[in-house]
Amino acid sequence: MTATDHALFSLCGGHAALDFVNSLDDRFGAPGPVERLADYRTLLRFAVATGLLDAGRARRLARLGPGAAGRAMRAARELREALAAALYAWVDGHAAPRKALRVIERHLQRAGRHRELRWERPRPGQALSWDWARGNEAELPVWLLVQSAAELFTSGSMQQVRACDADTCRWLFLDTSRNHTRRWCDMKVCGNRMKARRFQARHET
Repeated sequence: MTATDHALFSLCGGHAALDFVNSLDDRFGAPGPVERLADYRTLLRFAVATGLLDAGRARRLARLGPGAAGRAMRAARELREALAAALYAWVDGHAAPRKALRVIERHLQRAGRHRELRWERPRPGQALSWDWARGNEAELPVWLLVQSAAELFTSGSMQQVRACDADTCRWLFLDTSRNHTRRWCDMKVCGNRMKARRFQARHET
């Protein structure tokens, strides 16, 4: 991951699925959301930056045609908004919307249809390994993301999912702090900003 990628994605969520939802920035801000995944190449860079995709495969996928790339981006954004609906419902103490769950389920089933067992390059002590089917695999980043999200949803780590306390931010993150008291996506950004607002409010009264 380059320094530019770090600035573009700000991977502070602690999990690929959370950082994926956060890639629609200023989701709750007055000016409106800011899209950080502007195109397919950016989606590939995000998948590499979060460790879901290796750089070599990303370069091969980047050579696919605009039609396949466009379909993959539509799928990615649909999945991201379904994940956002489910995750924000969770942190707010509500049941996930049924429509969002059906979208996630559909993407997960589609991903499953493109996995296959292979003899090639199994791990030590294994006869077979799972891999992704070759061919029209433009949606591979989407399949990897939905698989990562499903693993999060069905794990104990869901108890650690939080939203940033800044109302205009609400980026998602895993609270892995010792006392589980983390409040901000990034203390240097939202934490300091909210402290400054409280300081100003106290001195204006």
